[in-house]
Amino acid sequence: MTGGKHFVTDPKTLVRDSLHGLTLANPHLSFDEQQKVIFVKDLANLRKKQATLFCGGGSGHEPAHAGFVGHGMLTSAVSGHVFASPTSSQVLSCLRRVYSEEHGTLVVIKNYTGDVLNFGRAVERFKSERVNHGKPLPKVATVVVDDDVGVVNPNDDDEGGVGRRGLAGTVLVYKAAGACAAGGGSLEQVKANAEYVISHTFTIGCALNAASVPGTGLPRSLQDNEVEIGMGIHNEPGFETKELQPANVLIPSLVDHIVNSAQFKGVCSGTGRVLLMVNNLGATSSLEMGLVTKLAAEAVQARGFALDRTFTGTYMTGLAMPGVSISLLVLPEDESERNSLLALIDQPAYCPGWINKSVVADAGSTDECAKGPVIQIKPEGDPAWEKAISEAYGNVVDVESQVTHLDQLMGDGDCGQVLLSGATAIREAAQNTQLPLNDPPAALASISSIVEDAMGGTSGIIYCLFLDGLAQQLSHLNANDNSSLTPKLWGKAMLGALDTLYQYTTARPGHRTLIDALHPFAQILAETGDLSAALDAASKGAAATADMQPKRGRAVYVQQKERSADAGAVGLVAVLKGIVKSLQ
Repeated sequence: MTGGKHFVTDPKTLVRDSLHGLTLANPHLSFDEQQKVIFVKDLANLRKKQATLFCGGGSGHEPAHAGFVGHGMLTSAVSGHVFASPTSSQVLSCLRRVYSEEHGTLVVIKNYTGDVLNFGRAVERFKSERVNHGKPLPKVATVVVDDDVGVVNPNDDDEGGVGRRGLAGTVLVYKAAGACAAGGGSLEQVKANAEYVISHTFTIGCALNAASVPGTGLPRSLQDNEVEIGMGIHNEPGFETKELQPANVLIPSLVDHIVNSAQFKGVCSGTGRVLLMVNNLGATSSLEMGLVTKLAAEAVQARGFALDRTFTGTYMTGLAMPGVSISLLVLPEDESERNSLLALIDQPAYCPGWINKSVVADAGSTDECAKGPVIQIKPEGDPAWEKAISEAYGNVVDVESQVTHLDQLMGDGDCGQVLLSGATAIREAAQNTQLPLNDPPAALASISSIVEDAMGGTSGIIYCLFLDGLAQQLSHLNANDNSSLTPKLWGKAMLGALDTLYQYTTARPGHRTLIDALHPFAQILAETGDLSAALDAASKGAAATADMQPKRGRAVYVQQKERSADAGAVGLVAVLKGIVKSLQ
């Protein structure tokens, strides 16, 4: 990678340092440094008055998301590392802190795999902990923003595929939903406004180059005479790299791409009334932004659309990416509904990323709420569990280099190392008698927490969600001690855990993921109780991925150059082999 110059003290502390600076410049904000959560200082009072809402994601998109925290928009925002989703524990802490018992809370999620999985797991954990402590299910609603029309993925199918990404249109969701909440709208009304904006907003971006990442550098470079259409806010490749045209040709072509897309046509037949947002992706000069805004507005009007509102500025960036994105929000045809939505958009919001600053009195600490309930576990050893963990760890050590090689062919090459990191952490916990191995549901829940801390990434959260579901299933089946466990019961619980996992991922058998090994193992085990047969099915499922077209994960964006099995599936089979061996 080529280098890039940045104002950095230490890349590892950059996000926290930046958030500290944000709170110093904006006295209406408070900061949970440990969880990297920004929230309004008067939160303890605010959540008694209205529905609350929060979002978050990887850092590097400033002012999104923390810059939109303030009265009239977000109540809080949680930040991950640069271009990386926050963990589910961070999101859970944020949800605990902002949750409104009386009015409920809306969770806004951008459509990226890591965000959907981590935010989804946090919501499920929040539900579980409240029910387990005798409280009713919380009033929590979620929406997923997918305004991108700049990537056409031929591998998407009727089941949804990877889907469209969440881009600058997300900020319009914050604005409409936040204003509705501030005006006393119910959680249902807040969600309805968010859903309207999501389903009627369409965005495309272009960039003159990728963005340099602090501590890493520039991942790739375009030629001086090139522009990339559809480049993502994490440096993801767009759908077309072409010769840079004059702005009066390029910008209208972006508008054409939006209004000619199937998604736009699905909600707007012919002409209509729209809102235009022109977004600076991070390193476009204000002088150029003025030109782009003028050209975009003229192009919209020239195509027969009435332009009711125009916004231009820096809303959602890709660090210092030299580029712009254009968003069109199709307004309701009904005049009354249109005026109501525009009133929400027009209502002032007191946050640094939208209009102005706001100073409010500190309403007191909410730290105790963010900690959540204290969970008491009693560590206990168990020879069978310890043997299974040890055998699984040994197998992962043996296949790490193979899994890493497979992932290098189709991904970022860290799958083997990430899996080994998780296996090592679980083995160490078992050796040090830190797990309640006499209580299967509690043991799995503890292992899930270890996996989240040790593994990270999409594979880590997939394991976590499955283990969470497995723990819940065993509790439901009253399998609270090891003597009650049988292979068939394990299989039944695993199928139930897959149902939990399937709520947050569209990956299914045949999509070339670890599901191709996990699902047949669980199914055969539930049907027959035969561990050897189940393992054979898992091995065949993993091997079959070599002939599958990737449909989920990063691999869908990478051209398959040689026949190879899915790294995640191969790694999972190694774990299953170790467990089965220990039981025979």
